[in-house]
Amino acid sequence: MYFYDQYGDVAVRAVEIVGSGAIESPGRAWDKAAGEIISSSSSRSKCCPKIAFLGLCEEGFVEGIESGDYTSSVKNKGYAVDALKLLEDKDWLSKNELWDNVAPSGKSYNSQIDVVVGLWSEGLIEL
Repeated sequence: MYFYDQYGDVAVRAVEIVGSGAIESPGRAWDKAAGEIISSSSSRSKCCPKIAFLGLCEEGFVEGIESGDYTSSVKNKGYAVDALKLLEDKDWLSKNELWDNVAPSGKSYNSQIDVVVGLWSEGLIEL
């Protein structure tokens, strides 16, 4: 079991919003979920965790969300997808170990892994 930050909570809530049929777009569902969960406007607009979420959605890994064209980002999407592949093989990795294995040395962490482990921990990943 992993503990995750508010961005993991936002990812989980965004999946719930899409699943309810209230909003079809994962990007718009993320924005709504962030508005519900995060009080700071600068934290709500943080792009790295959102892009990690959209990258997982784009690749069809998120339960209830069809694969599609959701982001043009390569890096944050790549970090999330690579972390998911590592989790599939080694469920024991910590968030820090996951980040160290997917990001270039010296790259600042911006909650991308919290999105991955939030969805993973709540059973919202389809492999």
